[in-house]
Amino acid sequence: MPPKRAASSSKRKAESTSDSEEVAGDTKKTSKKKVAAKPTDDTGVAPNGQPNNKMLPQNITFSPKVEGTWRIASWNICSLASSQKKGFQNYVEAEDPDILILTETKVNDQPADPALSSRFPYRYWSISETKTYAGTAILSKHKPLSVDKTLPGHPNPGYVKGRIITLEFENYYLIGTYVPNAGDKLKTLSSKNLWNQHFETYIRDLDKKKPVIWAGDLNVAPTSIDLTNPKPNWNKTPGYTEDETRAFANILNPPNEAGDAGNFVDVWRKRHPSDRHYTYFSYRFNCRTKGIGWRLDMFVLSERIVDRVKTCEIRSEIYGASDHCPIVLEISPAPVSSGEPDA
Repeated sequence: MPPKRAASSSKRKAESTSDSEEVAGDTKKTSKKKVAAKPTDDTGVAPNGQPNNKMLPQNITFSPKVEGTWRIASWNICSLASSQKKGFQNYVEAEDPDILILTETKVNDQPADPALSSRFPYRYWSISETKTYAGTAILSKHKPLSVDKTLPGHPNPGYVKGRIITLEFENYYLIGTYVPNAGDKLKTLSSKNLWNQHFETYIRDLDKKKPVIWAGDLNVAPTSIDLTNPKPNWNKTPGYTEDETRAFANILNPPNEAGDAGNFVDVWRKRHPSDRHYTYFSYRFNCRTKGIGWRLDMFVLSERIVDRVKTCEIRSEIYGASDHCPIVLEISPAPVSSGEPDA
């Protein structure tokens, strides 16, 4: 999760505070070179091409989903209680996903929400041991074959709580994660490296059994085009360090020592190879208006099922109920050619 307000200084990310300043935690760092931010135009579009609205639209509509697909949405809601006051339900009704992954729910108990229970018969919540912290949920219209809320092999089960849920369906596994943050001044980077080590092993083990869909707030900007200001943040800011980006890259394209491990694909990036669109915009320093953000929320799929994907988009206009925008994927739940086994 990106950096938050002062109460969560240990989780902050650097964001541009003006044309010439970066913030990491509570410490301002002034860059030597000024970078002029272009003003937004009259169309309500930020310089990077995304909308610059700061509140959820009153009327939300989306195109109907592609016939024969499952629509999977993922959204860091930065507190369920808070987002429900700002239009959360309006988005859910308009999107009407088959499966909804929620991260940073900050719930202390499983919510009793009639609107969610009537829409999603199968609801799974992973709740942190620390009150009003982290939290992951997967809400589904389809019954899974199995549910797991652990990260096998990780030495601290308490650290994992609120971070991961895996649902097994007939043709794939679905992993929803709220990946840990590397911390202010990277003080918890070693803990995140341990998470990444065990997660890579876990996702590869699942991939050997059946294809995997991994989604959520992955808390990494994979490359320099996945955040507005890469240079001043490199190896200084959580989410954009050599350790974190390399760990992510190794999942996509396993090193030789990984043996026969399969490849994974960052689906949105594959479909938008040069777009500088983001899923997180800090509430601070007018970042949304300036288009200053990070792409932290993703769908990562086993390479062999990427051809089943019909749509993968950032819901860029859905901002204000959280400081993240949702992402959505539509995928055929079975192989494209009926009767054919997976490659």
